[in-house]
Amino acid sequence: MTVFRVFDPAMCCSSGICGPSVDPQLVRFAADLDWLKSQGVTVERFNLSQQPGAFAADDSVKAALETKGEAALPLVKVNDETKSSGFYPSREELAAWAGVGEPTPSIFSETVAELVAIGAAIASNCEPCFKFHYDRARKLGVSKDDMWRAVSTAQGVKDTPARAIHELAERYLRGQSSETSSTKGREDASNPKSGSCCGSSSTVQLSTIQKGRCC
Repeated sequence: MTVFRVFDPAMCCSSGICGPSVDPQLVRFAADLDWLKSQGVTVERFNLSQQPGAFAADDSVKAALETKGEAALPLVKVNDETKSSGFYPSREELAAWAGVGEPTPSIFSETVAELVAIGAAIASNCEPCFKFHYDRARKLGVSKDDMWRAVSTAQGVKDTPARAIHELAERYLRGQSSETSSTKGREDASNPKSGSCCGSSSTVQLSTIQKGRCC
């Protein structure tokens, strides 16, 4: 079985979308590793700031750090053989090292990353984030129409749980008689699973999505 081990430099996370600025290289590489996993390849990833023990325990990684310092990272090993050091390899290189079929060309780009970030800003109600990524996207030539599509998609996803809880409240407060509501309340009280906060609302959200109403 092919095993990839990626040793990243010190950073808050490997997703590439943390903080105000999206790192398209990290986002692209994370997508490439997900693609590798979909091909049945085992992928392990280590962050120097969070898992220093993994770096110290690997002789070749430890030697690379002693020789080049953090410039040796990221370092990629395949079945204990070092394949790259100091850069994130392409999907084509990963595919060749793993011995898997020709990969589907990635459509992820810096402009796509900014559209994703705009959607995330809408979902998190972050005004500074939206303004920052709007400016970045505009400088990259992204049209306002495309930015609006990203906003609309994010808002649709965001609105789904809000609709679900509103429908739940309406069903309890307007759609049932007081007697039925009281009976339901007693049933919920006798059910241990219903006594936890967020338990029933999570169920409503899941059922809403399963009905194809997300977005």
